[in-house]
Amino acid sequence: MRFFSDNAAAVSQPVLDALANANSVDTAYDDDALSQRLDAAFSELFESDVTALWVSTGTAANALALAALCPPHGSIICHREAHIQNDECGAPEFYTHGAKLLLGEGEGAKLAPAEIERLAASIRDDVHQMQIGALSITQASEYGMVYQPDEVRALADICHAKGWSLHMDGARFANAVAHLDCAPADISWRVGVDMLSFGCVKNGGMSAEAMILFGDAREKAAEIRYRRKRGGHLLSKGRYLAAQLMAMLTDDLWLANARAANAGAKLIADAAPDRLVYPAEANEVFITLSADEAASLRAAGFDFYDWGIGEARFVTSWDQREEDIRPLAAAIAAL
Repeated sequence: MRFFSDNAAAVSQPVLDALANANSVDTAYDDDALSQRLDAAFSELFESDVTALWVSTGTAANALALAALCPPHGSIICHREAHIQNDECGAPEFYTHGAKLLLGEGEGAKLAPAEIERLAASIRDDVHQMQIGALSITQASEYGMVYQPDEVRALADICHAKGWSLHMDGARFANAVAHLDCAPADISWRVGVDMLSFGCVKNGGMSAEAMILFGDAREKAAEIRYRRKRGGHLLSKGRYLAAQLMAMLTDDLWLANARAANAGAKLIADAAPDRLVYPAEANEVFITLSADEAASLRAAGFDFYDWGIGEARFVTSWDQREEDIRPLAAAIAAL
């Protein structure tokens, strides 16, 4: 009956098992055997040499990445609805020591090239204005919309032509890959992404996310390690974070979980096609819902977010079975 947030989902059993298996003496911080395996494991996943650094939260992953990509006197383009703007309590500004978020518009919380060019044109090339240093996009977006590979490439081309970096907040990256049925590389480094926050907590992890550095951005790894320590995110028992990430990668658990969550969202979307605010491409469903209708669903025991006036958000999780979701789909269809 819980459709409030995938953050509240259970932890996958393989992750719990990995934590138990890691519960032995090893080197502290990130010198342990499991942490040392992350680069190779993620390089295999992305079919390219990458640097993978663990952190405990998505906020830390986003903020530390952006701090390495943009100077304090710079600015970062993101969507007005972006998580880094609305849900991270100023962490990007804090960790960058003052970089400004430059807010754009776009249907479904996605940014398009024309909007990027408009925002770029609004900044004069002089010392009185904060010059753009990076673009951050969310995959899948805050409205559950997925950037296609060619859409990411178009944004990356603009970034790199202007000397900016492209960061991807991948809190639901797995759900996007599952929707597109593509290789992880196809919506990351192959289309120009420089740094990726690879989300796991929403997808069956407990307390571990990964920062993935591609190509030339790998040169920022040493700097980010210092920033991670200075920001209080270098855990002394880092092997427990590495263990979670390795468990998620083993046998593509990360992808299986995302497919399950997406399938749950489709059950809801199929029950209310005329109510959909946006296509359900990941594991979030946004529908029109009056106050009385919302009250009737809550009275029946369903838990969800009100989202704006006359809209509601339902989020499905990897651990919800079809029989857990069918009652909600039926209740919405019967409204």
